[in-house]
Amino acid sequence: MTLLKIRSTLFRFAVILSASSIEKSDRLSVKSTFTVMAASAAAASRKLHATELYVPIKPTQWPIVYTNQYNINAFGMQNLHPFDAGKWGRVFQMLKESGMLSEADIVTPKEASSQDLLFVHTQKYLDNLTWSSVVARITEVLPVALVPNFILQRILLKPLRYQTGGTILAAKLAVERGWAINIGGGFHHAHGEDGGGFCVYADITLAIRFLMASNPKIQKAMIIDLDAHQGNGHERDFLDDESVYILDVYNGAIYPRDLKAKAAIKKRANCLHHTKDEEYLEKVKRTIEEALNEFKPDIIVYNAGTDILLGDPLGRLDVTAEGIIKRDEIVFTKVRAKNIPIVMVTSGGYTMQTAGIIANSILNLKEKNLISKESGHSIKDIFPPEGNEESYIPPIKEVDAHPDKELLEPEKTMKKKQSEL
Repeated sequence: MTLLKIRSTLFRFAVILSASSIEKSDRLSVKSTFTVMAASAAAASRKLHATELYVPIKPTQWPIVYTNQYNINAFGMQNLHPFDAGKWGRVFQMLKESGMLSEADIVTPKEASSQDLLFVHTQKYLDNLTWSSVVARITEVLPVALVPNFILQRILLKPLRYQTGGTILAAKLAVERGWAINIGGGFHHAHGEDGGGFCVYADITLAIRFLMASNPKIQKAMIIDLDAHQGNGHERDFLDDESVYILDVYNGAIYPRDLKAKAAIKKRANCLHHTKDEEYLEKVKRTIEEALNEFKPDIIVYNAGTDILLGDPLGRLDVTAEGIIKRDEIVFTKVRAKNIPIVMVTSGGYTMQTAGIIANSILNLKEKNLISKESGHSIKDIFPPEGNEESYIPPIKEVDAHPDKELLEPEKTMKKKQSEL
C-alpha cells in the first residue's frame, strides 16, 4: 500500500471518529436558554478559589505575558490547519531583536489548572477533552483523532492551557498597570460547554470572571472583538449578562454564523468580503466611540485578531498590515484616553506575516506612548485632542532578523510545511 493510500485510509477513519464526536457534542449542546442564564449567574456569584495564576510582577517588567510553552509542536500535525502554531514565539523573538524586550522583561504565566478551568467550563466538557475525537473536532485537524489522548494533552492542550493562564494573568496586570498584552490567547470560539475553531478553552470569559470574583472594583467589562470571525464563544457565555458589553466587528459571511450567540452583541458592525482599510477603520472607530459612550466598563478585553489581513484564507477581508497597526492604535488611543484598563490578546491570523504584524503593532504602540512600563501610565496629556488622530500612521521600520527566516520567505515556508505532510 502506498503512503498516499495509507494517509487516505487514516484520514477517512479520522473523519468517522470526528463525525461521531460532532453528533454527540451537538446532542449535549441542546440546552435551554434558562439553563445557560442560570449557569452564568452562578459563575458570576462564585468566590474565586486559591489560584496560582495571579503571579506578582516586578516594577522592571513590562506587563507583557509570554512563555515558550505557548508554542505547539504536534509532530507536524499542526501544519494541517492554517493556524500558525508557532507565531507566538516569533512575535517574542522579533520584540527581543527590536531591543524592546528581554527574557527578564516579560511576565511568565502558569498553566491553568483543572480547578481554574472549572470556574467557567463544565466538568462534562473537560471530561470530553480526554477523547481525541473531540479534540480533533474542536481543532479542526481530523487526524488528531488517531493520536492517543495523553500525547495530545502534552503537545497540544497544555500549550493552550498556558495561554489561557496568560490571559487570566494579563487581565489582572491590566488593572494594576493600566494595560497588558498576552502574546497568546484570544480563543473566542470556546465557551463554558464546548469549543470550536481551534479554540479549546474560554480564556476571555475566564479572565473576566476571575477579575469580577477577585476584585470588587471590577463589576463591568467590555469585550472589543476585532478578529475577522464572530466571537461566539464569549458571546454564549455572556448571553443576557448586563455586566458585560460586547462589541464585535466581523465578517458575517464566514464561520461561525452563530445566531444564538449574536443576541449577546451590544454593538456590531458587519464587514463584507474584501473590506479595505478606509471602510474597516471607519467602522472600528465609530463602533468604539459609540460603545464607550453607551457603557462605562471597569476593564476592556481587546481581541486583536490579525485574520483581517489582505490574503488571509479564512478572514477574507482586505485590510493591509498598515491598517491592522492603525486599528490597534485606534483602540488603545480611545480606551486609554478614558483611563480604562485594557488587556490585549492576539487571537486568529492565518498567514506567515501575522507574527511580524503583531510585533510591529506592539512596537508602534510603544513608539506612540500608548504603552509604557510605568504603572498607571496615562496618555491624556500625550496624545492630541480627540479628532486630530485621523492621520494615517505607517508601520515602524521592519524587523528583518529572524532565526529561521520564515516570516521573510512565506512561500518557501509553506512549501516546506506541505512537504512535511
